[in-house]
Amino acid sequence: MAYATVPNTSFADPLGDLLQNLPPTVRLFIEAAKKNCRVVFISSGGTVYGPPQTLPITEDHPTAPISPYGLTKLTLEKYAFLYATTHGLKVTCVRPANAYGVGQRPFSGQGFVATAMASAMLGQTIKVFGSGEIIRDYIYVSDIAAGIFSALEHGQIGATYNVGSGIGVSNGEMVKLIGPLLQEVGFACHVEYMPERAFDVSRNVLDSSRLTASTGWVPKVQLPEGLICTREWLMKNMNEWSSGGSTGNDGEASR
Repeated sequence: MAYATVPNTSFADPLGDLLQNLPPTVRLFIEAAKKNCRVVFISSGGTVYGPPQTLPITEDHPTAPISPYGLTKLTLEKYAFLYATTHGLKVTCVRPANAYGVGQRPFSGQGFVATAMASAMLGQTIKVFGSGEIIRDYIYVSDIAAGIFSALEHGQIGATYNVGSGIGVSNGEMVKLIGPLLQEVGFACHVEYMPERAFDVSRNVLDSSRLTASTGWVPKVQLPEGLICTREWLMKNMNEWSSGGSTGNDGEASR
């Protein structure tokens, strides 16, 4: 799961994204094949598909990334399956949707929910890229973790699995959902709409029925419950995550 970049930083430095992530991961594939290890490669369901032709997106949907991040992730998938063919690497690929929940640090350049909540807690505006109509599939961290373990323990070697909720929520709708939750604990939400970014697809919702059919996995944490858990964690750990201050609220607000 280790990765050196996020979509925004990959767009700013595509060569850096490639050099920092591709060679180390390919070396890891080589060593895993030598040791006969079972590997789950964590790709990106939010970026490898590109603009959707249909929703929800299945694993057989064409892949046409519009960000260096997504392109590198897709390239690494192909390297993983190349080493499966040439070196016997036992690999399964997982493409997660947009993670949120307990432990997600705000202002990291990735993770709209944590950054939006934290911005309000610090008295800052919530910056939303686009007009509020960009749709994403938000899935709670424990459900993603369970999906990864299900793919590892019960998934097919050589298969690719989406891990998502199958429910699309626009960034505008997300702000409306978190607003009352923050008001309950004394924080106001003020939104600032920013220009759209070239590397953000307009819609991304994943079909995870293949993983369910293969392993029995289903997401268990509904969005309202997950948002409350996220709010409580951020409040409890506010001294820790706020010590460095905001970095301009570049929180992947549309991702």
